[in-house]
Amino acid sequence: MRFEKAGAERKLQLQELESLHLEAYENSRLYKKKMKAVHDKYIKKREFQLGDLVLLYNSRLRLMPGKLRSRWEGPYRVEKAEPYGVFHLSHPSRSDFIKVNGHRLKLYHGEKMKKNKELEIFLLEDPPIAED
Repeated sequence: MRFEKAGAERKLQLQELESLHLEAYENSRLYKKKMKAVHDKYIKKREFQLGDLVLLYNSRLRLMPGKLRSRWEGPYRVEKAEPYGVFHLSHPSRSDFIKVNGHRLKLYHGEKMKKNKELEIFLLEDPPIAED
């Protein structure tokens, strides 16, 4: 009699453990879904057209001295766009192509600024020194 009661109690414990396991699995799935939505919200969609001028991020610059050097190289021209964010770039002084990920690129606005005829120039001067 006691063995039957112990067996039934053990079955209840196993069922409870299984339900806790399934609940934890579902909570984990929901958490991952929410975190993916938060992560994807902050990803910028990089879309470049053929012929656009872009700057290329140089991730190896941190090994070299010079804190104030820019990590962006270029401008490069977009020659071809492949699926999944792969772009073929050409440099004006070279004939070969570079194949890079779109996350390492940003639009170059220098040509637009050169075409703009109106420029505002600010001259930096030292502040006047008050004499006693």
